[in-house]
Amino acid sequence: MKKVCYYLITGTCLIFLLAPFKLSAQNVKWDTTSRAKYYAEKLLKFKSDPISEQDFVFLGNSITAGANWATLLDLPNAKNRGISGDITFGVLDRLSEIIEANPRKIFILIGINDLSKGIPDSLILRNYKRMIGRIQKGSKSKIYFNTLLPVRYTGDKQVERNEHITWLNKEIRKLAGKRVTIIDLYPHFIDAENRLKENLTNDGLHLNAAGYQEWANLLKAGNYLK
Repeated sequence: MKKVCYYLITGTCLIFLLAPFKLSAQNVKWDTTSRAKYYAEKLLKFKSDPISEQDFVFLGNSITAGANWATLLDLPNAKNRGISGDITFGVLDRLSEIIEANPRKIFILIGINDLSKGIPDSLILRNYKRMIGRIQKGSKSKIYFNTLLPVRYTGDKQVERNEHITWLNKEIRKLAGKRVTIIDLYPHFIDAENRLKENLTNDGLHLNAAGYQEWANLLKAGNYLK
């Protein structure tokens, strides 16, 4: 306990015992308000390319942003809504624009940046459910939720990230339901050592041309673009 003495006009010293305390915020090790460097700039750019009811929207972070989906899928009405560095909270913040447009389909892949920022798996899963709930309530769009892709790291970093990705993917698969289809990308991109296949990435996280082609092949083979 700490003693604090306050002197009043009379000169009397009043002593209060202050119990030690901690603000709950001090225990929080992640920042849910963090947004990508070009987040605001991207939002402005998106406004100049509005979504229509016939569009297929690809929503996510840099992994989504890295593809020209219209060209890759030979799908002129594909709209890229990926922002490099984005997290689930960022997607939730910009989801209204997409919901109001009521696109035909929404493809979602998000969450790997949340993990790098230390955001708990349970909170990421909660945000997945919030996305689905808001889309279902505000539009007639069909939702296609992708499982997280594996990463290609070394040592303990790989083991730790695998645990989070494996758990989240298990929960993502349970989200299938009304207007929600799960596209299980993960098993198609993983090697025998539970890492992202070497030929599909240049940096262990992002996809190269071969990686995007693999993704495109899966979408076509699964008839998700009909």
